[in-house]
Amino acid sequence: MKYLATKVWWEHLGKTLKYSLYVITHPLDGFWDLTREKRGSMAAANVIIALAVIIEVLRQTLTNFQFITVNMEYFNSIIVAMRILLPVGLWTVANWSLTTLMDGKGRMKEIYMSVCYALTPYVMINSVMIFLSQVITYEEGAIYWVLAGFAAVWTGILLLSAMMMVHDYSLIKTLLSSLLTVVGMGVMVFIFVIFFSLISDAFAYFVSLYKEIMFRLI
Repeated sequence: MKYLATKVWWEHLGKTLKYSLYVITHPLDGFWDLTREKRGSMAAANVIIALAVIIEVLRQTLTNFQFITVNMEYFNSIIVAMRILLPVGLWTVANWSLTTLMDGKGRMKEIYMSVCYALTPYVMINSVMIFLSQVITYEEGAIYWVLAGFAAVWTGILLLSAMMMVHDYSLIKTLLSSLLTVVGMGVMVFIFVIFFSLISDAFAYFVSLYKEIMFRLI
């Protein structure tokens, strides 16, 4: 029974991962069915975002130096991973927080899942770009940059389509809510920076106070 359950789980994961190829070519129908018809899964979403992180790390380390220069002495894969994970997390929380006030129908789980599925072109195209950078010359670099721009535009279109379908919004309302989401992300980052700055200052104060007390006692 355990083997059958595991087999069914892997088959479902494969099916929902494969569905991402339909989503990126039929975004409106794809994202509607992703959540309304339960054709997506959190497991597949997690796999896609994990692949996005891996591809970003590989892009930073394996892309030909003609197109990207990384000082490996200061390279930190955790920081690179945060460039993917933090925007996704901030967008999910900010969008959910705002759309609950704007009659949005999407739950946080659905927003996260849709954002992850929208990253599929980023994973696919950047995988090709890593290989491509090794076989083209600098003079042919326009191909590389066109692909990079295409990946960004395609992902952006998918993200807007996802928000439109998840929340059942019109295009204008989707654009407005997306703009407010970006503003909300900025506000969240500002609050986090202020909070950690205060914590850091408080910690430094207590450390200096402790040192002063110890100095007086000794």
